[in-house]
Amino acid sequence: MANRFNYAAAEDGGGAPPAAPSVTGGHARTGRQRAGVFFARYGVLLAFGAMLLVFSILRPSTFPTVDDAKSILVNAAPGMIVALGLTVVLVMGDFDLSIGSMVGFAAGAAVALMVYHGVTWQLAIVLVLLMALGIGIVNGLLVPVFGGNSFIMTLGMATILTGLEYAFTGQATVFQGVPQGYVNLGAKSMLGFSNQVWIALGVGIVLWVVLDATELGRFMYAIGGNQEAARLSGIRTRLLRTVGFMIVAATAAMVGILISAAGAGYTPNAGQYLLLPAYAGAFLGAACFRPGQFNIPGTVVGVLFLGTIGTGLTLLNLQTYLINLVQGAILIVAVLLSTLAARRG
Repeated sequence: MANRFNYAAAEDGGGAPPAAPSVTGGHARTGRQRAGVFFARYGVLLAFGAMLLVFSILRPSTFPTVDDAKSILVNAAPGMIVALGLTVVLVMGDFDLSIGSMVGFAAGAAVALMVYHGVTWQLAIVLVLLMALGIGIVNGLLVPVFGGNSFIMTLGMATILTGLEYAFTGQATVFQGVPQGYVNLGAKSMLGFSNQVWIALGVGIVLWVVLDATELGRFMYAIGGNQEAARLSGIRTRLLRTVGFMIVAATAAMVGILISAAGAGYTPNAGQYLLLPAYAGAFLGAACFRPGQFNIPGTVVGVLFLGTIGTGLTLLNLQTYLINLVQGAILIVAVLLSTLAARRG
């Protein structure tokens, strides 16, 4: 799948010769095109701003507060890290459905190594991250090298990772014997934010620089645009796609470590809830700044957009089914408006 969707397709109509251009009409079309480009790039941001305004008006004493903003950032941080890593894979036209299982596997493996096998928390983290990179390499072999479908291969890997998670933990909840140094990783640090927020910030900056300011990033976007053309131009497509799978596996493993540290223990299937929000944030971000193209700043906005919706609707005391309905509807409308604007632009 290409990293740029066909949001805007120009069609040439054969037949009658074009009419003489009108100065007034030309200016009107230019104005419409500029408006279309503007809304295509910033429509999601405008919707985000409107949403903030509505929630602030409806809940002036609770929503527009520093504490609420901190809560949104802290709650969004794990999903943000996963979605940022996922964006790298999506840029090159691949998918990874194993990220939720990778989060759970990393959480379970880290806690099991410390509690059941006496491994120090520092070594446990290193071993889990190394295992995650190895699994990313396996995904790279299955998809770019052997040509497997990324949906099917990573779905199968998700099942394998769940099995490995249960093998490590016996599918038992663990909250005893976790070292305090490990637990401190999930605690608050600077400015009242948890380490998850600062790690999400660091991951976002690094991946943004890689994709937008390096030759490696340009090659990755080229692969997503036309993989065969990129290969023929000398880009090592298989290697870079494998690197993408390694990045998303590592970021998912980081989240598993942080979640288990913040909870001071392990519960089975701890990361499954992050799969769909990560994709939703990345795809919503593809409708922001560069319409139809996955990008790191857009993913950040997309994840925060969804996190803010959830918090705002919860403060309105809506029932769970209504929150789900409204979240889905807002996501669809936001992306649809940006898509239509891009077509008209």
